[in-house]
Amino acid sequence: MKLGTMVHLGDNVIEKIKDVKKLGFDSFQLCCWNFDYFTAEWAEKIKLATEEAGLEISAVWCGWEGEQCWDFVRGPITLGIVPVYFREKRLANLKKGSDFAKMLGVVDVATHMGFIPENPNTDEYRGVVCAIREIAEYCKANGQYLLFETGQETPITLKRTILTVGTGNLGINLDPANLILYGKANPCDAVDIFGEFVRGVHAKDGNYPTNPNYLGEEKRIGDGRANFPVLIKKLMEHGYNGSLTIEREIDGDKQIEDIIYAKKFLEDIING
Repeated sequence: MKLGTMVHLGDNVIEKIKDVKKLGFDSFQLCCWNFDYFTAEWAEKIKLATEEAGLEISAVWCGWEGEQCWDFVRGPITLGIVPVYFREKRLANLKKGSDFAKMLGVVDVATHMGFIPENPNTDEYRGVVCAIREIAEYCKANGQYLLFETGQETPITLKRTILTVGTGNLGINLDPANLILYGKANPCDAVDIFGEFVRGVHAKDGNYPTNPNYLGEEKRIGDGRANFPVLIKKLMEHGYNGSLTIEREIDGDKQIEDIIYAKKFLEDIING
């Protein structure tokens, strides 16, 4: 498996790509929330910097506009394409992200779809399926896979949705910490449910929530509840040989310190 990390698209993206190389990684996911950067000019700059560094962009992680509340209270009505109020604009955002990924030559486009309903017999669920199918077909026309970032739905709901949408180009960006932080599943058990669909992995850790209104706490890899030795073994058993992309959602020197620690932590597991 390759090891990578996250690069956030901004004015300093070229320096960030160089930093990925300096840290000894093979790949990165390009995380994009500012759509002003989705231009041919920026795509060429990023492609050139990536090639010069000898790196691979494993996925474009595309965000969307509008209110975002990362909790259990307003999260279901603000996140992803599930909320009808935001859906049309966010489908346009994701299509623009798909086009930008095509300029970069990247095959996988990932995002959070939102809190996908558990009950498949509702109009809400059917509407979400139609919305996902729309963006999936758009990605398919661009020669791409559309990846669900895990966490906001149970693994079986995610698998059901992939099979129901049925476009043949849907996959999963497995974030084991998110499954824990949202209280949805043990990541190792989740791989047993949907492992054949995993096309990307975030190497991130955390603890289960205890407050019913708020997510659990993200932790340095190895300090949370994700069992990475077992998880990596299960991923390999399901044929996964892509990147493990380290994500640490804090800022400053501590973030870099924890990313370096996570790289060694994962190398020891892979090479052990």
